[in-house]
Amino acid sequence: MNTIIVDLKWQSLAQKALQGECIILEEGLAVLEADNDEVLLLLQAAFQVRKHFYGKKVKLNMIINAKSGLCPEDCGYCSQSIVSTAPVAKYTLLDKDTLLAGAREALARKAGTYCIVAAGKGPTDKELDQVIDAVKEIRETMPLKICACLGILKGNQAERLAEAGVHRYNHNLNTSKANYTAITTTHTYDQRVETVDQVKSQGMSPCSGVIIGMGETHQEIVEMAYALRELNVDSIPINFLNAVPGTPLEHAGRTPSMKALKVLALFRFICPSKEIRVAGGREVNLRTLQPLSLYAANSLFVGDYLTTAGQDVTADHQIIEDLGFEIELNAL
Repeated sequence: MNTIIVDLKWQSLAQKALQGECIILEEGLAVLEADNDEVLLLLQAAFQVRKHFYGKKVKLNMIINAKSGLCPEDCGYCSQSIVSTAPVAKYTLLDKDTLLAGAREALARKAGTYCIVAAGKGPTDKELDQVIDAVKEIRETMPLKICACLGILKGNQAERLAEAGVHRYNHNLNTSKANYTAITTTHTYDQRVETVDQVKSQGMSPCSGVIIGMGETHQEIVEMAYALRELNVDSIPINFLNAVPGTPLEHAGRTPSMKALKVLALFRFICPSKEIRVAGGREVNLRTLQPLSLYAANSLFVGDYLTTAGQDVTADHQIIEDLGFEIELNAL
């Protein structure tokens, strides 16, 4: 197939996305199975969609691991789970002063969104009170958007977070429905969908994404993108498994950099108007090709992740500058 025909093929997917038409399964599989020689053309098509909705702006987000380890869940990818033997820090929910200090650090890193993340199946009412207390002060004193990621919500917890001023709530689907029980058995895929629906019902911005590299098929990757399109989430973090020693998935390996770029293009075509964030594992999986990810994605996590290190924030700022893009401040 010559270059012109290949280019037209990917351009047709971009046009579909811009017209609000969802690409079909066969087209999604073609993206993931494209020859590596076609990746630049594929990214150019994805960039047309990204640029239409987000221009050349890049949103930055920073995570604080507000409660580490001590988790009763058996998620195979997670170093904080009960089945992990990885040597991670274990501590209860951080106090308000520490959460406030994290928010100030987010501002220093030019992040517009500060993500408060706590390990566990879901928050206790006491933990929720602690988070809410910190959120209220952050809202009063700093120009930050706040995202909470506290697990499965129950009762009126979503309502209380919304009333406190939480802008966004993250609860990832992580993998496909078909692959779910191979990854975790202590909660269900449907419970995750229900939490996202709760968040939406309370007016918070829904954030939900995936982890690529956990034994899923190409068809299941396309199905994950369809599921998030159907859920109509605003933000989609695309994580690439960082196979931590001591976790059940420690031998899963890494996603090849070129495949990771194809995945990002796929999600841009299927969820064209949504924030697509290159998230955990990007440094390990994309390696030197990280700058190319921003031709499909429009958002990054800066700094460290929950239990693994990210790259120096100045490197991320330089990537954005060198691409001729710009940081979008104070935006969800």
